[in-house]
Amino acid sequence: MQNAPPFFIDRCEHFEELPKDTIMRSLRIVFLACVVLTSYSLGSLLVSAQASKEKKTRLGNFSVSLAVKDIAASKAFYEKLGFQVIGGDQRQNWLILQNDSSTIGLFQGMFAKNMLTFNPGWDRESKVVEDFDDVRAIQAELKSRGIELTASTDENADGPAHIMVTDPDGNPILIDQHVPKAKP
Repeated sequence: MQNAPPFFIDRCEHFEELPKDTIMRSLRIVFLACVVLTSYSLGSLLVSAQASKEKKTRLGNFSVSLAVKDIAASKAFYEKLGFQVIGGDQRQNWLILQNDSSTIGLFQGMFAKNMLTFNPGWDRESKVVEDFDDVRAIQAELKSRGIELTASTDENADGPAHIMVTDPDGNPILIDQHVPKAKP
């Protein structure tokens, strides 16, 4: 024990005096603890690997839709925050604004509350993407996972459509597809 650090020497000064069975029992406990921790870690990795193999639902472009009282005042406010209008029609009481990678929609008199919005089939610039999950497939997937829809669409249609769900805190989530069903 001459080369051991001082804190180790202080704690193990009488190590040679311990009965051999006590030392062996302690070593077995340490060994079993290592086996249990290793098994737990491997189990966690297997569960993670299995979860990653499950199909992930692709909801599309994300934005926040804000229910505003005065669209002109809201537009002016968000422009001061650096947002720029990229779409919509203020005369029809709706605008889409972006700031870097953030997108918001301003909607006067159209929604009761703010909501999260996803647009399958669109990228950030509202351009059609080739490969996306159709809103009807998303609807079927959500139903299979036990998620209750507050608005649904005709599963046999193939044009633009939307569905809605509400999260556990009462926040509405709109999945609003503006493009036809993706071609296989």
